[in-house]
Amino acid sequence: MVDYAAAGVDIEAGDRAVELMKSAVAKSHNSTVFGEAGGFAGMIDASALKGMKRPLLASSTDGVGTKIAIAQEMDIHDTIGQDLVAMVVDDLVVMGAKPLLMTDYIATGKVDPQRIADIVRGIANACAAVDCPLIGGETAEHPGLMAPDDYDIAGAATGVVDEEKMLGAHRVTVGDVIIGMASSGLHSNGYSLVRRIIADAGWKLDRDVPEFGRTLGEELLEPTRLYTTQMLSLIESLPDGAVKALSHITGGGLGANISRVIPSGFMARLDRSSWPVPPVFKTLGKLGNVAWEDLEQTFNLGVGMVAIVDEESADEALGYLTALGLEPWVLGEVELSFEDSTLAPGDRLVQGAKGVQAGAALLTNSYH
Repeated sequence: MVDYAAAGVDIEAGDRAVELMKSAVAKSHNSTVFGEAGGFAGMIDASALKGMKRPLLASSTDGVGTKIAIAQEMDIHDTIGQDLVAMVVDDLVVMGAKPLLMTDYIATGKVDPQRIADIVRGIANACAAVDCPLIGGETAEHPGLMAPDDYDIAGAATGVVDEEKMLGAHRVTVGDVIIGMASSGLHSNGYSLVRRIIADAGWKLDRDVPEFGRTLGEELLEPTRLYTTQMLSLIESLPDGAVKALSHITGGGLGANISRVIPSGFMARLDRSSWPVPPVFKTLGKLGNVAWEDLEQTFNLGVGMVAIVDEESADEALGYLTALGLEPWVLGEVELSFEDSTLAPGDRLVQGAKGVQAGAALLTNSYH
């Protein structure tokens, strides 16, 4: 007789994983969470939305890509949860939205209760850090489809912003100052290229790299920085309307992501020489003989989040972000756009990135 266990699905292992993760998930909950855990769906009390003139719900979903392969090889599974949360909620805050709730999904070949609990603990801890309760999720066992130790994760979050406070290209104008904020490293983009580079070079994850001050694996597994709480605080701390737009620098790099929040007919002039590129990007570029243009189209190169603020509030914003430890600097400014035939040697103009027909981003000068 064949049963579910014989087919490769261990229901008891799934239940053990839930027991191991319950306390971490509970710590991510705030006063909005309604009802007990374990229901068919999670719920929150949305009464606060009644105080908004026109509440707009924002939704985002993402994964962490092939960074998971690094976590699997190192057998460290409690950090990629922060990557997942950052990739989702830091996209929400770009709209000016406060995250309300998050859910996760884990698919695996075979449920290892401790490994699943480690992953969820990382997600829950990051959710707690940005005050976004993790109110539900799913762990799916896929024997025969995935190898026993393989897994992938995804997450989705919902946030809210009052229409009159929504950020974006509609607020940006000539003279606005563009402020960059430091990334914690690679974040969660470009790992297919990273893995190809280190495989071709024969580098192992336990290799000590003097430029990093730690092993290659430790550098590659550094969690994505969380910006949501600080960005919401910045918006509230500056005068109304001072923060025009935010841009989360993910896949596609600086030019592609900033151009998405620049209005048509305008251009973000970005100075490549305004910040030092962290060693991990230089090392990977040199190791793989990757051109700078390819690096800047793949990685964040040290810029994790960007704020566009009005000129009068730029110094205050810089001071505030410095106090928060985000290592800000003036990255550039907003100008009227011009024909790319006038570009200087080495300059690169990015327009129409990721399907958004908006403004442009001009990258000038050289990295250092």
